Amino acid sequence: MNKKAPAGNPTQARPNPLPGCPMAAAFAAVGGKWKLTLVYWLAHGESHFAGLRRRGTPITPKVLAEQLRELEADGLVERVVTGPVPAPVIYRLTPYGTTVLPVVESVRVWGEAHLQRTGGELLGNEAMNCAHPVA
Repeated sequence: MNKKAPAGNPTQARPNPLPGCPMAAAFAAVGGKWKLTLVYWLAHGESHFAGLRRRGTPITPKVLAEQLRELEADGLVERVVTGPVPAPVIYRLTPYGTTVLPVVESVRVWGEAHLQRTGGELLGNEAMNCAHPVA
């Protein structure tokens, strides 16, 4: 399965790896190591690339760019250019992107319970902490 977002029109969704399967379509859109976390962070406010990079320290710039490109290609995130280069680019959820927030919140709540069950700890780092509910 090719996970790279196609060049060109970002409003054109990427192909479903298993046509006709809703689960495959969902995982193609929000699956991946960082996509749900990025959607969670953007649910709490728009951010520029450097802000997301600082917040997600373990995410390499290459992977962050790929994940944002894929989210944009699937219509969940929009990229807003704020001026001529080198002005920062702002990322924010689209109205369609907000429709995935119940899934994000369900995964976050399940993750808290899983951490408690397995003896894991919530991150003390506020920037990376995902303890705040999604509205």
